Amino acid sequence: MKPLIAALCLALVPLAGAHAQSSRVDLSGIDPMQVIAGANDVLLRAPDADVDRLFKAVHAASRNDAEARGLCALFEPDADRSLVGLQRAANALGETSRMRFVEAVTAVAVNGLQGQPQAYDPAVGEQALKAATVTGMMLHDGFMLGLSSNGRDSASRDARCTSFRQLVDVLDGFSIGERVAATRYLLREGLDRYGSEL
Repeated sequence: MKPLIAALCLALVPLAGAHAQSSRVDLSGIDPMQVIAGANDVLLRAPDADVDRLFKAVHAASRNDAEARGLCALFEPDADRSLVGLQRAANALGETSRMRFVEAVTAVAVNGLQGQPQAYDPAVGEQALKAATVTGMMLHDGFMLGLSSNGRDSASRDARCTSFRQLVDVLDGFSIGERVAATRYLLREGLDRYGSEL
């Protein structure tokens, strides 16, 4: 499950450098090491409402079949998760979703730079994800099979994408505190993995 979730995080964090007034996401001017250096602190200082807004942007895109396919492409074992790959995935989203992501990540970045450290316990985020996984297993046949699938055939890709969408939908029904804790946890995991791959 961690590679799947980390990919989602990687898709979101670098968008903070994009220009909100642009209809396309351009990450060419972003230094990946600078993103890594300050992003963990920013995530811990961003207000809960901004982190939840970012989650809601993911949830909204996941509910659209075409846009979900674009997000899910980042979860593939052979996905291009470089900044160029992330830019390509972001620009595959519809205009409304692109702007929703840019605005949400910009709010996290700006308010996280200016804010005070928020109360955060990684164990709460991890527990929320475990609870969402258990709920997903109870609600959806094939959920865990899809979530843990690593095949490269179209059936495996479809199963992974379906499970991702179901997981995000389950988390949307959780309390804001649980959603925010889970989102912070996922974003920090994504940053850690991103840094290890550079």
